[in-house]
Amino acid sequence: MEKTGSRPDNWLTAVVLTHLVITFVHGAAHQGAAVPLGLLGTIFVVLVIEVGPLAGLAVARFRPSLGGWIVAASMAGALVFGFVNHFILISPDHVSHVTPDWRPLFAASAALLVVTEAAGVAAGWRHATRAMEARS
Repeated sequence: MEKTGSRPDNWLTAVVLTHLVITFVHGAAHQGAAVPLGLLGTIFVVLVIEVGPLAGLAVARFRPSLGGWIVAASMAGALVFGFVNHFILISPDHVSHVTPDWRPLFAASAALLVVTEAAGVAAGWRHATRAMEARS
């Protein structure tokens, strides 16, 4: 049985909170550059990219392996969504199509999201598997 009331490890917490800050910066760049997401994109961003990792972190306090898997899964979804939309698909959301005044912040925050999301997948996986090993 998993230990309840434990706190998530520092790495998981740091990655999730750093990612959250970068999402706010990137959101400001989206707004400043007038790059809309559309309804489905906005719903995905709010639920999977912003709420998902925070929910996983909260769950990890009481169900460490489940919380780790939630963080890993939400960060994996965020990674695919952001990488495809910012670097693959040619659209207003592609880093090369953003207005020049906002392009440096938009591109830098998009790249940092890729880094923190990849780190979030790894941290969530690590947290979940360590919790599962501790149970056995």
